[in-house]
Amino acid sequence: MTRVFLTIDTELMWRHHVAGLDADGIAQRSLEPAGVGIGWQLEQMRRYNLKGTFFVDPMPCLIYGLDWMKRVVGAILDAGQEVQLHLHPNWGGAHAGDGGTTHAAFQLSEYSFEEQCELLAGGSDMLTAAGAPEPVAFRAGSYAASDDTLAALAELQFLYDSSHNGSEHPWPSAISLDRTRIAPVKHRGIVEVPVTLIEDQRGHLRHFQICALSAAEMRAALDHAVREDHAAVTIVGHGFELANRAGTRPNAVHVRRFESLCKMLAERPGTLVTTHFAERPELPLDREDAPLGPNALRTRWRQAEQLWSNLIEERAA
Repeated sequence: MTRVFLTIDTELMWRHHVAGLDADGIAQRSLEPAGVGIGWQLEQMRRYNLKGTFFVDPMPCLIYGLDWMKRVVGAILDAGQEVQLHLHPNWGGAHAGDGGTTHAAFQLSEYSFEEQCELLAGGSDMLTAAGAPEPVAFRAGSYAASDDTLAALAELQFLYDSSHNGSEHPWPSAISLDRTRIAPVKHRGIVEVPVTLIEDQRGHLRHFQICALSAAEMRAALDHAVREDHAAVTIVGHGFELANRAGTRPNAVHVRRFESLCKMLAERPGTLVTTHFAERPELPLDREDAPLGPNALRTRWRQAEQLWSNLIEERAA
């Protein structure tokens, strides 16, 4: 059995803040863009009987208040899914209506251990103030965690981190693990559950994200994990990424990928088991699981699919 963490990073998008949208407009285009946001994704998980983790970033509450986060946290919990902590620290220095001219440092890994402890504790407090249970798992915005991040999480009694992404290593994903590490491991006092990777070309890593892999690559990665008895598969999505960049129209390619992924997971309920971090799963920590190797045909198909998607987007603009 391979544990699957189907994770959705859930946040107000900085680019909509920079564009000068009001709070309601930012929330709509970030969380429910074009009818394929959080609500639609929750419905797909319900339809296919899957468990999902929504890593929610509370930092924009410093600017826009708690109401938007109470709504999204309530929707996630009402759907039987879990909320865990996500964090983009740049919101800490931002101001409404300034077009993004003021902000704090963007990457959490730029902050000291003490500063990270303060940011993580404050984020956790805001999340619970919005109605979420005390978080036990974390993912840094942009995967920008360091060993200090993990030590800070351990200090705050978190159990899991899921920030290590070898395709973004050594920066901004700065945890001192091998870039090919995809199996869970105890590191700096916490269980690190890395984002799953594939090689799309020899020596080049690509992470398992809805907008980064084709359906064929996702299927091959899942089959590889089952065949090699991997400890875990960690999949990344975002509340906004099934729509175009402006959040005004669905991205048909990404929507089909998400639907295909849900079907694939539903087809393998005994071998690929979607799991909540709140269940406190005991993960094997002694595995040396390796990413799926490259396949030129799969890679070329995804590149062609992406070119087609970009062309459709340009014509619709």
